[in-house]
Amino acid sequence: MSEYEINENTLAVISLENGGCRVLERDAQYDFSCRAYQVMDNSCQYFGSSYEGRVAGARKLLNANYKLPIIVEESRQIIFFPTESPSLNSCIWLSLNEIERIDSKLGQAIIVFKNGFKLPLMTSYASINNQMLRASKLAYLLNVRKMKKNL
Repeated sequence: MSEYEINENTLAVISLENGGCRVLERDAQYDFSCRAYQVMDNSCQYFGSSYEGRVAGARKLLNANYKLPIIVEESRQIIFFPTESPSLNSCIWLSLNEIERIDSKLGQAIIVFKNGFKLPLMTSYASINNQMLRASKLAYLLNVRKMKKNL
């Protein structure tokens, strides 16, 4: 079980080969013995839902079924998206709000965060760009629904 809750400072949750994960924050990093999925699930529960509930909500909003971004915390719009299937131990979760841009080197994606930190990925630029667009669409749809509710 993870004792870490994702917050506004969290940049990424990275799966490690030893079965643990590393959490990158703006000014720190932490290693845990649990899987990245457990950090995501624990954080969703901390904010009043479950990972499965967040996925079901994203599935309905986006009308999609795989590699879904999730709203970890709604009021602060903390949205994370996976680099690949979350069921894989190599999955990395990225914070939509903390990404400055995605660079490409030899077709591979390099995430550049707002604090200047660069995270090279073994995933294609096109795949990560698609995931980021999907997460942005989720944020947009959430905002549209909030505005309609407030009218």
